[in-house]
Amino acid sequence: MRTAIYARYSSVNQREASIADQVEVCTRYVDKQGWAIVGTYTDAAISGASRFRPGYQTLLSDLDRGIFDVLVVEALDRLGRKLSDIADLHDRCAFARIKLHAVNVGEIGAMHVGMLGTMAQLYLSDLGEKTWRGQLGRALQGKVPGGKAYGYELIGPERGERRIKPSEAAIVRRIFTEFANGCSPRAIARQLNFEQIPGPEGRVWGDTTIRGQADRGTGILNNALYAGRLEWNRCSYIKDPRSGKRVARPNPRSKWEIIEVPDLRIVDDDLWGRVKVRQQKVSFEIERNEQGNALNRAHRRRFLLSGLLLCGCCGGGYTIIGPDRYGCATRRSKGTCPNSLTVGRAEIEERVLSGLSKRMMAPELVAAFVDEFNAELRRLAGDAEAERATAKRALAGVERKIAGIVKAIEDGAYNPTLKERLTTLENEKEAASARLAAAEPKPVVRLHPGLSALYRKKIEHLTAALNEPGTAAEAGEIIRSLIDRIVLTPSEGLLKAEVIGDLATIANFAEAPERITKNAGPQRGPALLSVVAGARNQRCLQAIRTRIPTIQRPLTAATPVRIR
Repeated sequence: MRTAIYARYSSVNQREASIADQVEVCTRYVDKQGWAIVGTYTDAAISGASRFRPGYQTLLSDLDRGIFDVLVVEALDRLGRKLSDIADLHDRCAFARIKLHAVNVGEIGAMHVGMLGTMAQLYLSDLGEKTWRGQLGRALQGKVPGGKAYGYELIGPERGERRIKPSEAAIVRRIFTEFANGCSPRAIARQLNFEQIPGPEGRVWGDTTIRGQADRGTGILNNALYAGRLEWNRCSYIKDPRSGKRVARPNPRSKWEIIEVPDLRIVDDDLWGRVKVRQQKVSFEIERNEQGNALNRAHRRRFLLSGLLLCGCCGGGYTIIGPDRYGCATRRSKGTCPNSLTVGRAEIEERVLSGLSKRMMAPELVAAFVDEFNAELRRLAGDAEAERATAKRALAGVERKIAGIVKAIEDGAYNPTLKERLTTLENEKEAASARLAAAEPKPVVRLHPGLSALYRKKIEHLTAALNEPGTAAEAGEIIRSLIDRIVLTPSEGLLKAEVIGDLATIANFAEAPERITKNAGPQRGPALLSVVAGARNQRCLQAIRTRIPTIQRPLTAATPVRIR
């Protein structure tokens, strides 16, 4: 039977060699059963509290594709520490007729899932409570249970011991003083970066580093430790079950632990109070939903090129910094980028659309792409044929051995050794048959000879659809999918725009049936390139992108954007 192995360890209490140890134990178990290993999935230094682990997600994907018949782990808690995750995996395995085995208990049934899964989740909850209790004890002793804040340094081997670092403490007092006197966090960050003063952990200063979030106590201006108070348990942290991301939730003030630590005071009460007064004056209340998330994020306007524009000097994003004008976000917030040029939103959108239509699918570029695409398909077809021939020979060899043993048994030479060998050969035959089936030839892809004309026609339709309320959103998403990034670089006082796209995606778009028509609205249809099924298509297209630099080719407009 085709067998997969999964191994995981947590950095909290296990060593890196644990992965190899788990795989070795599982391999011996598989060999004892006479099965064949077809894949190994691992996650190193990742907690089992979330199912969003790279190796585990790949395992689930291959499970749905029927790559293996048995999944083996050292123990059930290696799969996860949450009962719901383990139960979900067990249900998916049962639906796919895949057996689940743990080395320490054998085949896993519903009873094992209920009992062992519950024990794993209780262990996780107990660990969290013990960690919280330990941090509480350190906080009550006046020791900082969290990370090292800017302005302090660690002392001694005892965890949580801090002392003031004079050079950084002077910068903290300067930030408090300048903010209290009317400077904005953005202006303070820009000046500190201009003076090349290192920020926390040696990073550059940003306005968010200084202002932070008052309700969570983050940021230089909100850290009560500078005023000689340790405020612990201001937030609780929980993982979102839908994404696996750690989310902070502010606790009510009644749950805070406030301990006086005068030895760690950096700013006096008068300066701290002046800062709090000014924060109240410049702050505004953001409406939030019942989970505490800012509602304005859901209503923020999104333009056609949002998230695609990059600064050619620093690599940061180009964002809206004024009325319908894009500028370098890094320069605006940190002052570390020399690119001061901005561009109007309508102007850059018009030029990008024009470039997509007239320059992106130049005939010579399309010819190079088609030649390389077809060459890559031929190479993959040759590899598949060689793999198929190898699988055929292996299957034929196993079948000959099976026939020999069957003939010997028919002649009366039966014994337990022959029976065990026959069972092993049957498993090898099943694995060889699976490899042969996986090497079946795929449909041949042919690109349309008039690819450039098809592409230009569709871009014209999409541009027109942007002006129609019923199709604007759909057309915008399609256009965005054709663009990898747009790099804006200053050159002799003008802003040069380079549009970079992936020709594999663009060719796919050009070959696909029309998705938006003038009167009928959005229409969906299959893309031609997708007939090269599964992972083989991804390897093919990735190989093309890697081997041919012109496949991702910058497009420079003839006339640079003039800056007003």
